[in-house]
Amino acid sequence: MPGSVPLRAPLLMAGSCLPVLGAVLIAPVLPKMQDHFDSVPGAKTLVPVVLTVPALALALLAPFAGVIVDRLGRKRLLVVATVLYALFGTAPLWLDSLGAIVASRVLVGITEAAIMTCCTTLIGDYYTGRVRDRYLALQTMCASASATAFFVIGGAAGSAGWRAPFWIYAVGLLLAPLMATALPRLRQDASEEVTTEPRPFPVRRLAGICALTVFGAMVFYTVPVETAYLLDDLGITSTGVIGLATALASAATVAGSIAFTRLPGTPASRLPVVFALCGTGFVVMALASGPVLLIAGAVLNCLGTGVLLPSLLTVAMSGLEYADRGRGTGLWTAAFFFGEFTCPLILIALESVVGSLATAVGILGLASGLVAGGLLLAGRSAVVEQEPVA
Repeated sequence: MPGSVPLRAPLLMAGSCLPVLGAVLIAPVLPKMQDHFDSVPGAKTLVPVVLTVPALALALLAPFAGVIVDRLGRKRLLVVATVLYALFGTAPLWLDSLGAIVASRVLVGITEAAIMTCCTTLIGDYYTGRVRDRYLALQTMCASASATAFFVIGGAAGSAGWRAPFWIYAVGLLLAPLMATALPRLRQDASEEVTTEPRPFPVRRLAGICALTVFGAMVFYTVPVETAYLLDDLGITSTGVIGLATALASAATVAGSIAFTRLPGTPASRLPVVFALCGTGFVVMALASGPVLLIAGAVLNCLGTGVLLPSLLTVAMSGLEYADRGRGTGLWTAAFFFGEFTCPLILIALESVVGSLATAVGILGLASGLVAGGLLLAGRSAVVEQEPVA
């Protein structure tokens, strides 16, 4: 399908941005939504859950999506999930019950699990080697840039009412037909694939990188979530300064993603340096006495996270056979979004113990340094074990 190839990468990148849309789009209208449902018992808890529950559903269900991907085929599931994403995503436009809206958001999270797993798996199927690395980095870059864009779009649409941003979920109805017609169908991508002798799934190798990804997701998500609170603790409440900090951090993540494909060494060999860089950024943020130093630390951290995310994903996907790639990608996706979901909860717990959010971020920076040291020692041990005995 030569004619479909030019649209292949843009569609996979667009699909990868859909879960990001679900995570940030309605954040600006939560206060309006809170006012609307103010008389509903438990609204103070349920309204924030409307924003966060898709990520939790995605984290819990991505491994199952991976199994389905391997059994039913990537393209078919992606198209169906994208249509359902649009239907469930726009449901709050017509729902008047807060409980029903929360339920619709759980369904959005289920479709996001399928979409994210399918898109990442298809990148692994369509591309190999350095080309695959570039597209995985591009996936990170698009997700980071789109987060800022969706936040702005959600805020602008929210001026027309808290329901208005939910219309944007209808973009799935535009993407699904394009995915159905333009994405090439792999020869193996069918349920009638001939299976050979069963082989064990690489559980041990995936378990290690997934555990590291949970922590990496916390490192990745801290700056976007906590920077505004840290600025507020410094007495900075200007939306202009907060917006500048967000924009610079997003730009740094994009720059790190671009650098990922140009750095020497393998993705695995870069992880100790990248975690050390992220940890240094956190420490600078923790010690900052003014907004300039705080933003500088955030930029330093985000340069690292721009390299970190595609590195973790590339390590996870390397060595996976076609028949295992969906499950492997699903497990990695679950690990990442679980870390994202738990990030603010763990920082809140740390803050209650140490007394300030800045100190909690500093502790996370020290933990990043310890992880970097552990990975470096593990890498050296592996090299020593591989050296031939004279």
